[in-house]
Amino acid sequence: MQLFLDTASITEIRSMWDVGILDGVTTNPSLVAKEGKKFEDLLREICALGVPSVSAEVVATDTEGMLREGRRLREIHSSIYVKVPMTTAGLRATKVLSGEGTRVNMTLVFSANQALLAAKVGATYVSPFIGRLDDQGQDGIDLIRDIVQIYRNYGVRTQVLVASVRHPIHVLEAAKIGANIATMPYAVMEKLVQHPLTDLGLAKFLQDWEKVPKG
Repeated sequence: MQLFLDTASITEIRSMWDVGILDGVTTNPSLVAKEGKKFEDLLREICALGVPSVSAEVVATDTEGMLREGRRLREIHSSIYVKVPMTTAGLRATKVLSGEGTRVNMTLVFSANQALLAAKVGATYVSPFIGRLDDQGQDGIDLIRDIVQIYRNYGVRTQVLVASVRHPIHVLEAAKIGANIATMPYAVMEKLVQHPLTDLGLAKFLQDWEKVPKG
């Protein structure tokens, strides 16, 4: 499973990229707004780190506007994937963009039927938002299970990018199901590394090491 950071922070991205566990980055208008930088400049800065997959979202709501923005975004860097919302206009735009060779990440997906449509128009990624479903009393992981099963049934090449990840259990369950990618905030990725028994074990080893004769 690939692990993406859901952030636009250069500091956060560089930190995990240097560790060696990061496969990509997803951004959205809300995340970009926090950074106080011009959108395209920020994207170039992220791509310059060497990140192979960087999702950048259009903000237009009509098909022609999405096409204009998507074509501009894809020219910024070869690592850019264009994020398009799951709407009728977004489906039309994705069909055209994917036909032109643009890699599209179809976002704001909340049902398996929507995921099926995203695949039919050639999306490279489909991004179901599991945390937001959990907030509404639904089990977001059930949606991932349905999408993965449908895609396997028909040999669909669109990759399942699990979004709105809230905690490490989301990552674990998505991996068990067979989702291709999970994108998460920096704090969640940090927690993947951590376990209290690891900390206790390391402290004990170091404590015992102090008892070993030196010199």
